[in-house]
Amino acid sequence: MLKVLITGVRGFTGRYLAAELNANGYEVFGVVHSTLDSDSAGMQNFYACDLGDTIGLAQVIEKVQPDMIVHLAGIAFVAHGDVDTIYQTNLLGTRNLLEALVRVNIPIKAVLLASSANVYGNARGGQLTEATVPAPANDYAVSKLAMEYMAGLYADRLPIIIARPFNYTGVGQSENFLLPKIVNHIRRRAPVIELGNLDVARDFSDVRRVVHYYRRLLETPAAIGETFNVCSGRAYTLEEVLDKACSIAEYAIEVKVNPAFVRENELKKLIGSRAKLESVVGAVPDIPLDETLRWMIASSE
Repeated sequence: MLKVLITGVRGFTGRYLAAELNANGYEVFGVVHSTLDSDSAGMQNFYACDLGDTIGLAQVIEKVQPDMIVHLAGIAFVAHGDVDTIYQTNLLGTRNLLEALVRVNIPIKAVLLASSANVYGNARGGQLTEATVPAPANDYAVSKLAMEYMAGLYADRLPIIIARPFNYTGVGQSENFLLPKIVNHIRRRAPVIELGNLDVARDFSDVRRVVHYYRRLLETPAAIGETFNVCSGRAYTLEEVLDKACSIAEYAIEVKVNPAFVRENELKKLIGSRAKLESVVGAVPDIPLDETLRWMIASSE
């Protein structure tokens, strides 16, 4: 049984990835931010360690002796208010993990690092491929692109794979993100929802599909040293998402545009190509956005 160590295992994506790997015969270990997270998980396979603690990370790696690493821990919210924390966590935290892996010097089959499609910024020209020149338009995106470049310094010593997920969602995602916010308002029959620009279009995937791709990347030697978009290849505006969600729930909600929710340097359209990903790991059955929204609306979480 291969062992996989996931940082951020108690986060939104980490929980689904752990379930995906467990269901496919892997033994999952996790790094969590605090002892409280470890205790609440009720699992001896979870270790509390901060990404700022290189020595602590090395000790966890030495103890677990993982065959693979998936690095999910980090600041995931684009509008996170503390810029210093964004860079400290997403850039330096990742460097600390890679440095710890080099220090321990155990045989590793794959190290998957979660970046973001936000690195493409306001790039134009239809579907974005991995060859699209990055043009990050906010500190979150800059931190992720800097992380990618920094990881390149370890490419000759570690089997690194970079994943650039586009927007994805599912049950349990924080209401800080747009689709959970929309779904939660509709589920509780709120009379009004305040949003930013309704014409912003995003490429949305289901989290269950995303973690399936992550597993396939870990299992594919040809993925090592490469960067991959993880996306659906189709974009929906927020207005279209609202219409779908209201139709599924059979509920109409009043929408007000709040200027405070319109971000500076807002990306108007973000849509990716998954051609490279599927050429390496094969195709994964689609989960249509309607099905994802039905799942979220029907959930009790």
